[in-house]
This record gives sequence, C-alpha cells and structure tokens, in this order.
Amino acid sequence: MPHLETLISHLVAAKRSLSSINHVWRANEIVTTARVALEDSVTISSRTGFLRRGLNNQLRLLYDVRTEVETISHRGRQDFADALKSLDAADLRLKNTLETLKSTIVHASFRPPNEESKTLHDFVDERGVEELHTAMKQSIDRTNEARVELDTSNQQFDDELQSIKQALRHYRSATRLASSRVSASSSSSSTSDSGVLALSGMPGMLQALEAHAQEMAGLLEALVRHFDLCVTAVKHTEGGGAAARSITQDIPAQVQATGDAMPHIGEEINANLNAPLDPMTDAEYLEMVNVLMKDALEAEDVVVEIQDRIAEMESIHERISGQRSALEAISSATLEIHQHLSTLASTRLPRYISQAHNFTSVWNEEHDRIKAGLAELSDLHSLYEGFLNAYDSLILEVHRRSQVRSRVEKVLRDTRHKLNHLYEEDVAAREAFRVEQGDFLPSDIWPGIGHAPMQVQFLRLSGGQLEGVVGVAQDPESNDQGQNIAKSTGFGISEGEVIPDLPQDLVEQAYNHLKERTRAFE
Repeated sequence: MPHLETLISHLVAAKRSLSSINHVWRANEIVTTARVALEDSVTISSRTGFLRRGLNNQLRLLYDVRTEVETISHRGRQDFADALKSLDAADLRLKNTLETLKSTIVHASFRPPNEESKTLHDFVDERGVEELHTAMKQSIDRTNEARVELDTSNQQFDDELQSIKQALRHYRSATRLASSRVSASSSSSSTSDSGVLALSGMPGMLQALEAHAQEMAGLLEALVRHFDLCVTAVKHTEGGGAAARSITQDIPAQVQATGDAMPHIGEEINANLNAPLDPMTDAEYLEMVNVLMKDALEAEDVVVEIQDRIAEMESIHERISGQRSALEAISSATLEIHQHLSTLASTRLPRYISQAHNFTSVWNEEHDRIKAGLAELSDLHSLYEGFLNAYDSLILEVHRRSQVRSRVEKVLRDTRHKLNHLYEEDVAAREAFRVEQGDFLPSDIWPGIGHAPMQVQFLRLSGGQLEGVVGVAQDPESNDQGQNIAKSTGFGISEGEVIPDLPQDLVEQAYNHLKERTRAFE
C-alpha cells in the first residue's frame, strides 16, 4: 500500500496537470478564429478574383488606348516634321531665288538715262510672300500648340500609368509574400495564383486544428479522470480527507474561469469534488491505487503532448493568419488598382482621348492649309525663277536683235553702194547721150530727156506693237505706221528703234544661266 504522502504528491501533480485546460481553451479559441479566418478568406478571395478578372481586361484596354494615343501623336509629329521640312525647303528655294533677284542688277542700257541702278528685285512685289509667311506661321503655331497640349496630356497619361505600375508592384509584392507563406505550408513549390493556393491550403490546416483540439480535449478528460482518481484515493486513505479538501479547495475557481470553454469538464470536476464517498473494499481500493500509480507515470507525458499539440496549433494558426493577411494584402492592392482605374476611366481618360482627337482635327485642318501654302510657295518660286529666266532670255533676245540690226545695216550699206554705183553709171550714160544726141533732138520731143536719174531714199519706220501685246502705252498719233517715220538720205539714217548695246560677257553669262537651269530640270 502506498503512503499517504505519495498519494498526496500524485494529487498535487494531477491538480497541476489540470492547468492544461488553458491550452484546451486556447485550442478551442484557435479553431474558432481559424474557422472565421477561413470564411473571411473565402469572401476576400472571391471578391479579389472577380476584381482581378475585371482588372486584366481594363488594363489591356487602357494600354491599348495609350498605344493608340501614342500612335496618333507619333504619326502627327512625323507628318508635321515632314511638312516643316518641305516648307523649309520650299522657303529656302524661294529665298535663294529672291536673293538672286536682289543681286541681279538690270543693265543700265535697259533703263532711262540718269536713273538709279535697279535690281530685278525692285520689280517684284513681296507682299504676297509676306502674307503667305504669316499664314504659314499661324498654321505652324496652332499645330505646335495642339502638339504641346497633346504631349502634356500624354505625359499625364504616362504618370497615371506609372502610378498604376506602382500599385501593380504592390500587388505583386503582396502576391509574392502570399506565395512565400503558402510555400512554407504547402508541398507545391510554385503556383500561378498564390491567392487560390493560399485559400486551398486553409481547409486542410483547419481540419488539422480541429483534430488537435479534439485530441487535446480527450487528453484533458484523461487528466481529469486521473485527478478524480487521485482525489478519491486520498479521501479513502486514512488521514487524507483534510489534505484532499485543502488541496482541492481552489479547484472550483479554476473550473469557473475555464468552464465556459469546456463546460462538460467543469461540471465533471465539480461533481467529483462534491460527491460523497462510496464505501470501497480493500481489493477495490488496491485496484484503484494500482491504476492511479500507473496513470501517474503517464500523466506528465499527457501534459507534454497537450503542450506540443497547442504549440503546433499556434504554428498552424500563425500560418493561417499570415495567409489571411496575405489575401487581405492582395485584396487591398487589387482594390487600390481598381479604384485608381475607375477614377481614371470616369474622369481623366476621356480627356486624354479627347486631346488626341483634338490634335488630329487641328492637324488635319492645318495640314490642308500647309499643303496649299506649299503649292503657293512653289508657284511663287516658279514665277520668280521664270522672271530670272525671262531676264536672261531678254538679254539673249536683245543680242539677237542687235545681230539682226547689224545684218540689216550690212544689207543697207551693200544696197547703198550698189545703188550709188548704178546712179553714177546712169548719170554718166545720160550725159554721154546728151553730148552725142542732144544737138539733134528737139527739146520738146520728151520733157524727161534732160532729167537726172532717180535717187532712192531709205525710210526707217517705227515697228509699233506686236499683235497680241496689250497694256503697253502707245502714242495716239502713231496708229498708222507710215505716220511715225524718221526720214534720212544717204547714210545719215535716224534710228527708229533703240536696241541696247550689251557687253559680250553679259550675254555669255545669261546664256550660261539658262543652260544651268535647263540642266537642273533634266
């Protein structure tokens, strides 16, 4: 038979083991908390999945819009740059032509005497060029303003996308965190959707928690039975009643503190403490003591197992809490992106799209004006180039007329010489006839017998105006060519048309200019 001190020591140890009821209560709390976490996670995951599917479509649409806006901007900038290059090239050609006009001095022989030297540019009215430059500048300025507004709008759009990318980085960080936490509690090493994997692992962990809680409840019940057995043994041992009451007097307070979590255990302890002693034979007492001694050896192991199980439950609970936090982080990041996209789509995105359309509209209008301006610049360039060609051609025409005049003068000189020779011959012949036959012919037989030979006088007539030439002032008294006659005899002929006398180097220069321009157009 064991000593009373031994039984009391076992009772004290059994009473101490009942503190494991706190672990069991904590286990029940963990299971309840985990169940709520699972329910919340299901809700969070469903909402996040719904938002994420919508976000994927919205993001694709958003980047498609940005790409289209950038395409419009790039195409407009390129077309505008090409148009400016064409304008610059056309304007440079026109300026070069105008500079050539300014540097081309009209030969003095073309102008009235004592007139100041003039250039071809003095005969050009540049108001049309200035007006065209003003119109082109207005078109360019308006297009530039629209382009700057579009660039500013696109920069703001890019800033929006950058903030969305930042939110996406937060989302990916939350996803990676969830993935790392899930990987620590899952056999899977990777997944395409960490939120789904986190949620899929939680039911298994909840089942593990429930299993641990049930096992701990069973182990606690075994400890309670062992405690009851110790109380009964001490009470049935001589002198043990007072010791049993002293040791168990604070048990009701402990039971009251934990009875809400484990009510059946609390009721069982109270019932055993307050139950009257039943009579027991020596054999029954001995059997009870043997069971008590055997259970006493295992009680400490049961306490350790409860501690190990609650530690495991705490670890699982921590993983569940971590996964729930990860899901909440993913949900928060997803919601942040969704709110940002919603605000962008409802307020600022229409403005970005409208700005692109506005630039397209402005550029289409100004592009037509610039094309028309290019055509006018080309026409002006052709006009002034034609003026240069016409002046060089005028020099060649004057040279040609001078050559024709020289040929005419040569014909006149040759004819004058032949006429003079014929006249002298005729005079000599008439004089010889008069000497030989004059004495024999009556003077009244032919009145012309004594006349001298006919003389030819050259008359230079003014050419007047060519047919089809209009807008040239004429002398109203010179409508008849025969009325405007400069008379002369012999070689003293008065000039009816003055042809400028041009130096040969000027003629050669004009010929070379025309030849170069002709070669440039070939």
